[in-house]
Amino acid sequence: MIGRSVLFQGARLPLEIASAEIDPPRGGEVLVRVACCTLCRSDLHTHAGRRIEPTPNVLGHEVVGHIEAFGPDAARCDGAGRPASVGDRITWSVAVGCGSCYFCRTADLPQKCASPYKYGHRRSGDDRPSGGGLADFVLLLPRTYWLRVPDELPDTVAASANCATATAAALLRAAGPVAGQTVVVLGAGVLGVTVCAMARAAGANVVVASDPVANCRRRATEFGATHTFSADIGELTDGVRGLTDNRGADVVVELAGYASTTKAAVALARPGGTVLLAGTVAPVGTIELDPEDVVRRMLTIRGVHNYHPRDLAAALTFLAGAGRKYPWRSLVTAEYPLDQAEQAFAAARDRPGERVAVLPGPTN
Repeated sequence: MIGRSVLFQGARLPLEIASAEIDPPRGGEVLVRVACCTLCRSDLHTHAGRRIEPTPNVLGHEVVGHIEAFGPDAARCDGAGRPASVGDRITWSVAVGCGSCYFCRTADLPQKCASPYKYGHRRSGDDRPSGGGLADFVLLLPRTYWLRVPDELPDTVAASANCATATAAALLRAAGPVAGQTVVVLGAGVLGVTVCAMARAAGANVVVASDPVANCRRRATEFGATHTFSADIGELTDGVRGLTDNRGADVVVELAGYASTTKAAVALARPGGTVLLAGTVAPVGTIELDPEDVVRRMLTIRGVHNYHPRDLAAALTFLAGAGRKYPWRSLVTAEYPLDQAEQAFAAARDRPGERVAVLPGPTN
């Protein structure tokens, strides 16, 4: 069986289509035939050279696919203990922990494993030719946490579950209970509108979305935002103060990925508030932080990167349950076959707040 993959060799270099014989899975591996891979903003950062990953690399980590074959020692059930068979549609955690280091066993942070494997972020080699979703097949490592996808979720909706939706679930978990609170989301891309939807579903009373793009602000209202503002810091500050009797927000989530919005996130939080940083996944420079201000305002500042496997489970539960009221399909605005991956990246760059899907299609 021959499988294709899209090789990324470096920024400003053309993508290459490579074909190779696909070996049967060994041991606890699971071979998956890719149905859909959506391009995440971090894929775009890597493709543009703003984020450095080892090369050659098969990008893509927002993936859904069908089980093609089990290795002889692979579990025939998903991470929730549900029986699984060849042909079942699944998705999986982007990061795989070793299971034995301090972060995996003691700190309950497998996504920060001392020696992790990350799908779509690892150099491709002869031992693992395709670890990313821009391929016909992905070979899952034995310790990968994977779940069956609910039948009611379309591929283009389910694909982003293992990045955008799971990361949003991790952010809400880090925020703690938000019922009755004011949540401010800086950056209304796919991740931002997902946070808006999840915050409203969790009972947030006011959800503010800020973005410089008018269409992104409009879309945020379709996903639960009660108020929107531009990225102008004066307008945003006045708006948040006006909505909170001058207190500031209970929770501020920074997803835009700029030093300026990170600084704004700290300023917008009320005394005792929580600031969650997840947008700065590429270098953006530094900001000044006044330790006295943090102490006197009793702020909690947390970074959230990747997510725990339990967040993937929460993401799928949300999409198939409380999240069904939101127009997730509208977020994927273009589809390309695997051999047009270059065009897919170009289209994705021109579509802020949207996703572009790559659909591998039939293989021989």
